[in-house]
Amino acid sequence: MDTPATTDEPTIECEQRDGIAFITLNRPRQYNALSLAMLDAMHLELDRLQNDTDVRVVVIAAHGKAFCAGHDLKEMKAANDAAFVRTLFDRCSEMMQKISGLRLPVIAEVQGMATAAGCQLVAQCDLAVASDQATFAVSGVSLGLFCFTPAVPLSRAISRKRALEMLMTGEFIDAATALDWGLVNRVAPIGSLRAETLKLARALMANPKESLAAGKAQFYQQLELGLAPAYQIASADISRNFMLAEAQQGISAFLDKRKPVWE
Repeated sequence: MDTPATTDEPTIECEQRDGIAFITLNRPRQYNALSLAMLDAMHLELDRLQNDTDVRVVVIAAHGKAFCAGHDLKEMKAANDAAFVRTLFDRCSEMMQKISGLRLPVIAEVQGMATAAGCQLVAQCDLAVASDQATFAVSGVSLGLFCFTPAVPLSRAISRKRALEMLMTGEFIDAATALDWGLVNRVAPIGSLRAETLKLARALMANPKESLAAGKAQFYQQLELGLAPAYQIASADISRNFMLAEAQQGISAFLDKRKPVWE
């Protein structure tokens, strides 16, 4: 199969500050479209973060006017190969699941347009903060390419009828609507976006790391279960959690009317 041309420019930028890891999509001229190289880079960084004990929260951000315009259609068209296309979508689906499987909370910081797989990325992140200039769409249907994969996290993030409206019309919604529908958690003026993201990240970091990790894992697990099995695993998990040192510290601090001291 044909392979698309590559460049030396990094597709993502990674840095860590004060316990927060920032992954910044770095293809602004291509509206941060998800190329295979970018997906591979995302996989490597997420794998690394899984074992980084210095990181408490992950933020996925982007350079340029767009957060992410979805898959790189030019790359896909140039390859003109069914096997390449399937590999691309498989790698993307695996990367999205890796976000949910990461022990750390992941926040999407959305400064601009998020369409198709870009909107999928926002929906897949645990939390999302958007600027008041951000817009969202799963607009593949207008190209004859229904957004099957974005439908997976979108239908789990917002109500069924709202998800289907977005998927079937391809129309954009603004940040205020995304907030109202539950696609994002907070909206801030563009100039205050990073400050609002850090405010949310620090709120997460104020809580014990292992409890957050266990809670995140159980949250996604129980979503896929019926009521009775969901309660079964929840009872088992909270019983284990109660016996952990973090919980004992927190309960003792509450009873002693003092602030807990987390490691």
